[in-house]
Amino acid sequence: MDYTNKTDEEIVLLIKKGNLELYGALVKRYETKMQRYAHKFLFGRNDTDDLVQDVFIKAYVNLQSFDDDRKFSPWIYRIAHNTYVNALKKKLTDKVFSIDFDTFLPHPKATETADADSEKMFTKEMLDKHMDMIGEKYREPLILYFYEDMDYKEISQILGIPASTVGVRIKRGKEKLKEILEKNNFVYEK
Repeated sequence: MDYTNKTDEEIVLLIKKGNLELYGALVKRYETKMQRYAHKFLFGRNDTDDLVQDVFIKAYVNLQSFDDDRKFSPWIYRIAHNTYVNALKKKLTDKVFSIDFDTFLPHPKATETADADSEKMFTKEMLDKHMDMIGEKYREPLILYFYEDMDYKEISQILGIPASTVGVRIKRGKEKLKEILEKNNFVYEK
């Protein structure tokens, strides 16, 4: 039976009803996305394939708890987010307490401009070249927005932060990218 025309949510329902071999179809749909997310978010690490495998194992183990009224994509990205953040935390030796002012003092989401698509393509291209220079807090929302084409609400669900905070982090990440480009004497005129 061909499952390519089924939604992720329909496949999950079939798996929950006992058709366990269909989990491979979900893995096939999300493997490249999870690898891209891991490589962009955890650049410089050589264990990203293992972490992606961990994401799929955790998703499989917890599939019965998936809420059928929700979308599958944000759910699995949330598992990936938690897995990748935990991997980063294990790497840290110093524990630092910090307050996330973006969450406490969020700014409203910016409205889209007429040239948003060309700006998005340019930003994506520049991110490819300078991703390692942007802090984790801003890097992850940028990856989900520019590479995974997610909206603020989906990113909010994945990161567990308000949508307005997602907007702030994307804005500040883009500002950081602009600073990096200016330091390298790159001039971009609209």
